[in-house]
Amino acid sequence: MIKYFRKIRQKLLAEGKTGAYVKYALGEIVLVVIGILIVHRTPFSLKGPRTIQSVHKDYYE
Repeated sequence: MIKYFRKIRQKLLAEGKTGAYVKYALGEIVLVVIGILIVHRTPFSLKGPRTIQSVHKDYYE
């Protein structure tokens, strides 16, 4: 997948299509930001929410 995107970038720069490259780069940045936001909204544990007390109890045992 990375090779595919690299080829697109190299092709756009080689053809001198700077405007198209800028649009491509901005789109790639937007996709990364969306991915980060999705990860932040996902719970870290699928077992349910943990309270601070249970975290402290696990740590100090």
